[in-house]
Parts: sequence; structure tokens; C-alpha cells
Amino acid sequence: MPQPSARVTAAEISRIAGVTRATVSNWRRRHDDFPAPSGGTEASPLYDLEAVRGWLQGRGHTSAATPSEELRTVLRLQVSESGAAARLLPLVLAASLRSKEELAAVADLPDAGLIAHADRAAAELADAVPEAEAVHFRADDADALRSLVRCVRDEGSGAALDVLAERELDDTSSGSGTYRTPRGLADLMARLLPGAPSRVLDPACGSGTLLAAAARHGARELYGQDSLVVQAQRSAVHLLVSAPEAQVAVRAGDTLRADAFPGLTVSGVLCNPPYGDRDWGHDELAYDQRWAYGVPPRIESELAWTQHALAHLDAGSYAVLLLPPATASRTSGRRIRAELVRSGALRAVIGLPVGASAPLHIGLHLWVLQRPEPGGAPRTSVLFVDTSGDRHTGPPSSPRDASSRTQQRRTNLEWDALSDEVLGAWRAFATGADSFADTPGTARAVPTIDLVDDLVDLTPGRQVRAAPTDMDPALVARGVDALGGQLAESLGALQRAATFGPWQASAGAARAWRTATVSDLARGGALTLLRAATPAGRKDSVPGDRAPGVGERPVLTASDIGARTRPSGTAEHLRAGAAHTVAAGDVLLRGVADSSGAMTRVADEEDAGALLGRHIHLLRPDPARLDPWFLAGFLGSGDNIAGASVGSTILQVSPGRLRVPLLPLDEQRRYGEAFRRVHELRVAARQAASLAEETANEALGGLTAGALLPPADGPSA
Repeated sequence: MPQPSARVTAAEISRIAGVTRATVSNWRRRHDDFPAPSGGTEASPLYDLEAVRGWLQGRGHTSAATPSEELRTVLRLQVSESGAAARLLPLVLAASLRSKEELAAVADLPDAGLIAHADRAAAELADAVPEAEAVHFRADDADALRSLVRCVRDEGSGAALDVLAERELDDTSSGSGTYRTPRGLADLMARLLPGAPSRVLDPACGSGTLLAAAARHGARELYGQDSLVVQAQRSAVHLLVSAPEAQVAVRAGDTLRADAFPGLTVSGVLCNPPYGDRDWGHDELAYDQRWAYGVPPRIESELAWTQHALAHLDAGSYAVLLLPPATASRTSGRRIRAELVRSGALRAVIGLPVGASAPLHIGLHLWVLQRPEPGGAPRTSVLFVDTSGDRHTGPPSSPRDASSRTQQRRTNLEWDALSDEVLGAWRAFATGADSFADTPGTARAVPTIDLVDDLVDLTPGRQVRAAPTDMDPALVARGVDALGGQLAESLGALQRAATFGPWQASAGAARAWRTATVSDLARGGALTLLRAATPAGRKDSVPGDRAPGVGERPVLTASDIGARTRPSGTAEHLRAGAAHTVAAGDVLLRGVADSSGAMTRVADEEDAGALLGRHIHLLRPDPARLDPWFLAGFLGSGDNIAGASVGSTILQVSPGRLRVPLLPLDEQRRYGEAFRRVHELRVAARQAASLAEETANEALGGLTAGALLPPADGPSA
């Protein structure tokens, strides 16, 4: 029997046609031949997809969706139990081996021919892609197959892989917590392996990012395993496409319980293992031969992965693992840490900035390990590098920049500069540990005898902390004086910002407003309301998915609005083509109402060109009809936000429901200037408070370390 056509909502129709929901509603009211609902409810009707497409084509409306969005829509319309995304993954590799002309011909095949072609292609990949031999396609997969072929043809295999993996992981609870290692971090980890090893293993390979980085740096044999079949398939396809000259072997399965490469030793291991997993096999693996440094406690799965990596190394070869900071200091793991230090297996621990990789709220660590060589020279020290300071572009050049650096959360990392610093210290240490020159506060070679104490704390920030003997008193004094000068300048700005006025009281009662909603103003053309950027799911976008230059542009985040800081996000989690560009004069509104700072912001020249981040609404006023500061001031008022928010625990702001007084433009500008001055007062107060705290901390640290002496004449009057 013929398969019924998929049914779509009005929102789906708007995405397919590239129009607003309001336009779809107008079509329904104005055109008698618009397809009638075929299901759903009166409030949320559903429409036959093929009937809608036929109607759009008849009126000359070509689909505005990108091929990847078309594929995402087709998968979204299928029931989650169909498993179409998982079956399609191996075909990305088959499609990537065809020319655009061949793919166009495949997409034009009739349904039966297309399904037969896909079955043959999947069978041919049985040796290359995990579990591809079990893939078979059904009649209702034809639309998804065509969308996949078109996506690979027009946007490349990376875009198709991301869409399929996103869908499959969304349909499985086991997919939660899976994140791709950022490319900059993956490259750093690969470069930390000395000698460009040719055979590299990743026992928790995920999407294959670390193995791809190893291939870029010379590896020619790539081995990977992942417990999620979708991740193993994705990794295999990604590597076979991006590193066609390499020998690739990727397997699906639980690495710790069922190692797919039990006899394999390699010249390098890279791994970003799962964190906090208490069901890693502690009981059944208690006598496993891999635990040469001690049986990992149940809550120390990270130390099981560490020893698994060492067990797969050739003697003298290295492994680099990305681990949570608790691994360095938890009491339960101190005995294993002590053995790793005593044996010389642990060579370096590198503290990364907050935001370097998910989870973004903590600073992760890199552990560099080396499998000891029988009869090799003893290792008498461990290198610690702390890069957890600010890594934003350029030094602070003003009090505003100095205070902003403590607010931004280091998401726009300068990977080149950070990598150079880390690699410089590591290579100097690896070349001659005994002659390594410490960098106070950043890098230090700590004798193993100093580490093997009751705690065995391997936290870089504690090990590299500058000692009093490392401080230059003159430099400390100049630094505190410089901060004091910035604080004085900031206090002057605060005083100037606080003295605008005088204020005038309204005559009699408070002024009553005649207002209009933002939706009304948008319909009247006084402003344009743009939706927040679409997230790319749990996975980062492949660099090729984005338009040229998008990946390098900063992203204005909701946190930036709340903290009144410069754009600090990156574009790696924004879906290609879905992010708007901020222009000077735009009014930006946070999409979630809370007490964490400002709700609105007027974009200035420094914001212009940034991409609009997630959970932000952009209102672009017509300057001939609306003053942006006037608009931002009234939109951000507490009563207005409260009246336009929905939800209980998390309050989502509905921008269309916000209300704005209807005033002449001249009067708007008067209010706008007042709102701008209030904004400047808040900024100046925040800067002064931040600088005061920083100045006090620096002075206190200098005094207690002996680098500073109290003023000779005592406190100044």
C-alpha cells in the first residue's frame, strides 16, 4: 500500500517556505485553494506535506530551507521509533564517494530504485562502518534518502553527519552528555604527543574529532571505539571522509568492559572519556590486568580510563587525556595518583581556562602520560601548567576592559596563543626536565617527592602558584599603582555619571501611557523583530558547514547582555545560516527573565558585526519612528518583563507582548537620553567596584608575600 504523506504544522510550513508564521496564517485566510487541515486540532492543525509542497510550487514558492534543514525536517516528521537517522549514517560515506552529477541521478531515482540502491551501498560498507551490515531500508525511507543525498551533494558530508547524529542522540537517553571536543583543543592534544605518532587510539572516540586531529598531524593508523553505535558510525564515516589516506578501524562497544582492541599497542592515545560514570564495570573488572597502578574506586572512572590508555601504549609512548579537575584531588584516587607519580607515568598536568570544552562552567585538565620503559631513566619531576587566566583578544587598555575581563567566561579563546604557551613549556620540559626554568604563576616542574604526600593534589593552580621568592617587588608595586590609577579614573567617571539631572517630578499623579505592543509596532513597520539564533544541537558544527568567516566572528550572548560586557561567545554551537548579524542601534532583549543583570542592550559600534547568540531577541527599530534607547528603557522595565513572561521555574519572555508608550520622536529622544545616562551610571558603578576589588586583592597579596611594604608615613590623610 502507498505510504501516507507526512503531516506538518504551520511552523514547519514557514520553515519550508522561508516565511514568517504570520504569512502562513495570511495564506490560510486569503487563499481558498490552500490545503485544508488533515489532522491535529483547531488550535494546532496539521497539513499534508505533499499537498503543501504542491501548493507552494504552484505559486512559485521554492523552498528556502537549506538541504541540511530539509533533511532535519524530514527526520523530524518521522516517528522516533523508525530509526531512520541511524540507518542513514553509513550512507553518508557512500554518498561522499560520488560526484555531484552521480548524486543528482541517484536523487531522481523512483522510490523502489532508490531504496534498492541504498541497500546495496550499505552492504558494501559492512567492513568500514560499524553495524552497517544490519542496515536495510523501507518504503517510507525514500524521502529521507533523497534529502540525505541532496544534503551531501550541496553541503558536504559533515553537514549530513551532524544532522543525523543530532537526531539519533535526541531520540536516545544515552546520548545526553555527549559533546564534541573543540577543534582547537583537539589540535593541542594531538600536538602534545611527541614525535607525531603514526598509530593513534581513541577508546572513547565520539564523533572522531581527536582522531581527525591526529590524522592532520601525521597519524596514518586510526583506531577508535565508542559505546554508542551512532557515535562509532559517525566517527568511522567522518574519518574515512576527512582522512582517506589513513587506515581506519572503529568499533562499537563498551570499551572498559569489552575492549575491541585487546592486544593492540599504539604510539599514541588521545581520549576525552565520559565523566562521573559510576556504572563503568567496577565489580566485574576488579582483577583486570590493566589496573597496574591500583584498582580504580567506583567513583573514579576517569582513573580507569587513564590506566586503560597506558595499557594500550608502546613502551615510552604517550597519551593525552581530557579530565575533570576533581580527578586531580579527590581523596578516593590519591593512591593511584601517587603510583602514577612515583612510576614516572604522569609527566604533565595542564589546567585549561573555563569554557575550553564542555562542561563549560569548569576548567578541565589535560593529563600527559608516558608508559614507562623497562630500565629507562627515572622521572623525578612532573610539569604543571596553569592557563586558567583570561585569554581574550588583546590586553586591557582601559578600566572598562580591565573590569570586563573578570566578567567574561573565556569562551572566545585564543587557541593559537594558548597552544604556543602550553607547547613551549611542555617541549622545554620534555627536552630537559632537570634544566627546565619555571615561569612563576604559569609553569613549574615539581619534584615527585613533593607531590607524594597525604593528599597527592595534582591541581595545576595550586602547584604553580607564585612563591614570595618569585615575585619582583618593583613590578608588584607598579602593578598596584597602575590599578590604583585606573580605579581613580573609574571613580571620576562614576561621579560624572551620577550627577546628571536635575530630575523633574510629574505634575500631580504619575504619568499615564497610551501603549502599543511590540507585535503591533512590528506589524506597523516601526521595528523588525528577529528570532534568536538556532542552536546546532549537542554537537558543534563542522567548520565546513558555516559561511566563510562566520566561525571567527564573536557571538553576543545573553550573559554578555546581563553583565554588560563585550561579545564573548563563539559560533561553533550556532546552526549554519541561522544566526543574525548585530548592527549598531539594534535593541537586544534576553529571552529568559531572571535577576542576573540587564535585560536589554542597545548595540553600539563595538557590538556591530557580532552574531546574535541563543536566547536573545533582536529588535531593529526604524530610526525615523523609534529611538533605540527609548525602546530599550521601556522594554527592560521590571513590570513590562513580568507582564510578558510565561512559565513557572524558568520565565520565558514573549517579546511581542511587551508594551511601549506611544510618544512623538522628540519626546522619545528625551527619554532615550535619560535611559542612556542611567545605563552609563550602572556601567561606571560596576567598573569601579570591579577595579576596587582587584586593586585591594593585588595590594593584599603583595603585602602578605613581603613584596610590598606599608607606606613610610602610614595611611594617607
